[in-house]
Amino acid sequence: MTPAHVVEAIEAAHDQRQTDHGLQSAAAATHTTLEASYGAALSTPPQCSAEEYTARLGFPGVAPYTRGVQPTMYRGRLWTTRIFAGFGTAQETNVRYKYLLAQGNGGLSVAFDLPALYGYDPDHPMAAGEVGKCGVAVSSLADMEVLFDGIPLDTVSTSMTITSTAAIALAMYIVVAEKQGIPLAKLRGTLQNDILKEYIAQKEWIFPPRPSLRFVRDSIAYCAEHLPQWNAISISGYHIREAGATAAQEVAFTLYDGLTYVEELVASGVPVDAFAPRLSFFFDVHNHFFEEIAKFRAARRIWAREMARRYHPTNPRSLLLRTHAQTAGVTLTAQQPYNNIVRVALQALAAVLGGTQSLHTNALDEALALPTMEAARIALRTQQIIAHETGVADTIDPFGGSYYLEKLTDELEQQVYAYFAQLDALGGMVQAIECGFPQQEIGLAAYETQKRLEKHEDTIVGVNAFVTPEAPIDILHIDPHIQEKQIAQVQALRRTRDQELLASRLRTLEEVARSTQNIMPALLDVVRAYGTIGEISDVLRAVWGVYEEGRF
Repeated sequence: MTPAHVVEAIEAAHDQRQTDHGLQSAAAATHTTLEASYGAALSTPPQCSAEEYTARLGFPGVAPYTRGVQPTMYRGRLWTTRIFAGFGTAQETNVRYKYLLAQGNGGLSVAFDLPALYGYDPDHPMAAGEVGKCGVAVSSLADMEVLFDGIPLDTVSTSMTITSTAAIALAMYIVVAEKQGIPLAKLRGTLQNDILKEYIAQKEWIFPPRPSLRFVRDSIAYCAEHLPQWNAISISGYHIREAGATAAQEVAFTLYDGLTYVEELVASGVPVDAFAPRLSFFFDVHNHFFEEIAKFRAARRIWAREMARRYHPTNPRSLLLRTHAQTAGVTLTAQQPYNNIVRVALQALAAVLGGTQSLHTNALDEALALPTMEAARIALRTQQIIAHETGVADTIDPFGGSYYLEKLTDELEQQVYAYFAQLDALGGMVQAIECGFPQQEIGLAAYETQKRLEKHEDTIVGVNAFVTPEAPIDILHIDPHIQEKQIAQVQALRRTRDQELLASRLRTLEEVARSTQNIMPALLDVVRAYGTIGEISDVLRAVWGVYEEGRF
């Protein structure tokens, strides 16, 4: 696409927006003709050869996508607003979802509780004290049916933050859609499903890396064939950054994880263009405003270059790094919690200026508890104010060509490739994880950050500077009897379902897990028979084993 074609695409989107003010369109345009005011819509460096510009920056919607994955970016369509939500029972979270949708939220984002993430039912000893606490309690298809009751899955985009048991959650979601009579081709959303970052940072794994990679591969391959609008994985830098990584480490380890998944699928015989257009990413948005903007730009450029160089796709969409972003939970403070509103607003603005495709804004009280309904509303309104009152959606990559920002982008890119070289030398990401390389790098970065804070070399307002007395704020309290309720529901389910049918399907699941077949069809059959997350995970634990991290 030439610069002239980019202008035509931008102008066409501008004209369409003037006549179609749908919910997803950006704020009203301020220009009469884009061609006459092209510099206001898209700035370009004043002194740069065409060859250098195309190779390093290019134009939005054109490789290497430094300036964005769409030619028009938010002038054509705003990012999707998501508010991460899940607590207590499926009934309680369903009420929160309907509230958020009524407030203008663009998509749902499901937080699961720890028993679901680790593959335990609520009556397992390992689930004690954790049921419904950090997310919604989902044990079986019955809970998933309640969670999405009254929410038509063909009109809403759903993101599910779950990894070790991600394929099980996906199977439940698919069966709920079947029961609603919705064709799978109409389902839109994202499954986190990024097991490598668990070993690196978040530590919510069940199985060893090799069978876990197979689990991820099978779910991506299944979605490529049956769910064409679904992102079967969200390759996640967020948790890597939250564990203490630098921006460069976040990008390096995340992109290398992504390339590892691509290699796994291609090696199994899945053509790259069959799945790569639906790969998605997930980045943290930290406090360094300009570095965060540069991070998105560098990540897009590196991903496009490496996908083209390594796998030679024929579909241009296979080169796109499409990303969700979330403001940095680790930067939220329990002290002076209203300061978090400002932090979140600046981080969200950085994500938008960096070109994210969807965005979650944290609530002011999340350093203390799960967000109250009012805190969640303020977080949502933060995005809406950025979208509709600031004018940032009226221009495309406004910092493009900034000497400072381009320097940061180039520096991040160089640091990322230095990490790539180290990972290559170790034999790849799985081997690097097994010898503890990314874990040690992140740990050292976190240690250096903490030292700077304790020496007051870095300032956190309200924590190590500008400290004042403050009154406590109201926080959300989870029903202490939630575990008893969830146990009663699961036990009632076990008494009423067809036990013989379930036992037969669990045996088939075990056989498939021992084979090289795609595991998703067998998994779907178990879910249809109302097998629980714990029962399914126990079968897979027996076949694949449980991973224990070694000492490094």
